Amino acid sequence: MQIAQNSVVAFHYTLTNDAGEVLDSSEGREPLTYLHGSGNIIPGLEKELEGHESGEKLQVTVTPAEGYGETQPALVQEVPRDAFQGVEEVEPGMQFQAQTQGGPLMVTVTKVEGDTVTVDGNHPLAGQTLNFDVEISSVREASQEEMEHGHVHGEGGVQH
Repeated sequence: MQIAQNSVVAFHYTLTNDAGEVLDSSEGREPLTYLHGSGNIIPGLEKELEGHESGEKLQVTVTPAEGYGETQPALVQEVPRDAFQGVEEVEPGMQFQAQTQGGPLMVTVTKVEGDTVTVDGNHPLAGQTLNFDVEISSVREASQEEMEHGHVHGEGGVQH
């Protein structure tokens, strides 16, 4: 069966950046399972998997526009240290949920200088070209319930 709209797909992957550094991998874990066409994975990877079958291996390059987007400078802001009430030590790498006009946004602390904290609301992989080595483990038709819910149920999916 070929990967198409409403297919349940399981695949192993290794994700690297352009420098060849491994950013993520399913090695030693269960394959990633998703419902094709439901936006469960980044658009560029989903588009490249379309039409492939179980057992195939492929290399996929995803541009920032089809991955986690371009870096948006407006999402990098300096905020006063006292905005982190109740947090004893604010350090680079810490993540917080900020309330914005557009709703909640995860931000990462990138710098702390005196009473000023720089936070970045961009996804950590925004602006990066992503390189995937993929091996498709299985492809099957989604159940009616999976299609209605927009995600995979059972093994490798949501249990409810």
